[in-house]
Amino acid sequence: MNGLIGLGGTLIILLLVGTVIGYANRRHFAPRWLMVAGLLVALNDACLTGAYGLMPDFIGGEWNWQGKLLALCATLAIAALPAFGWRRSGLSLSQEPGSLKASIPVAVFYCAFFVVIALVFPSGKANAEEVAFQLTMPGFEEEPFYRGILLLALDRSFTSRVRFLGVNWGWGAVLSCALFGMAHAFGFSEGHFSFDVMTMALTALPSFIAVWLRLRTGSVLFPILLHNFGNSLSLLI
Repeated sequence: MNGLIGLGGTLIILLLVGTVIGYANRRHFAPRWLMVAGLLVALNDACLTGAYGLMPDFIGGEWNWQGKLLALCATLAIAALPAFGWRRSGLSLSQEPGSLKASIPVAVFYCAFFVVIALVFPSGKANAEEVAFQLTMPGFEEEPFYRGILLLALDRSFTSRVRFLGVNWGWGAVLSCALFGMAHAFGFSEGHFSFDVMTMALTALPSFIAVWLRLRTGSVLFPILLHNFGNSLSLLI
C-alpha cells in the first residue's frame, strides 16, 4: 500500500505541474502525451515492485534483478511500438554525426563528478552480487526508460524548445530529470510522505548531464555506460 500511495503522490505532482506548464503555453501542449507519460511511470513502478508484491520472485537474490528485468522488457516492448520507435526513443548504438567530439569532455566531467561522490561518500564492503547488479541493472533499465521512452512522451507533450549548450531543451527534459530524482528521493512510509533533498540533488542533477548526452548523441548508449560507472565506482575503490 505504501508503494501505491507513493506512486499516487508522484503522479499527482507530475500531472499538476505538467498541466500548469502546459496551459501556460497551450499551443505547444499535448495533454494526451502527458497522460501517456503518467501511465509509463505507473507501469514502470508496477514492474519494479513485482506488481507491489503480488508477483513471486522467481530469480531471488539480495537485489531486485527480477523487477529491473521486467521493467526493461516493458520499456523495450513500448519502444518497439510504432508510436514510439527504437531510434526515436534513443535505443540505438549509432551516434549523431559529430557528437562524439562534444560528448567525450562531458562524459569525463560526469565520471569526475562520481569520483568525487565516491570519495566523499565511501561505500561499505560489497559482495559479488551487489557489484554485478550495479555494473548492469541501473543503467540498462533506468536510462532506456527515463532518457528513452519517458523523455520521448514528455517531449511530445511539451513541444516548445530552447537552444542551449548545443542541444534543444524542452520541459520534457526537465520533468524526466525531476521524476528520476523523485524515484530515489520521494516516497510514502509510516503514514507520511518523505523527501530527501540530498538524494534528489545527487540523482536529478547528474541526470541533466545524461539528458544532454542523450539529446546530443541521439542515443542512450553513453548514459547507460556512465550510469553504471557512477553506481559501481564507490564499490570498486
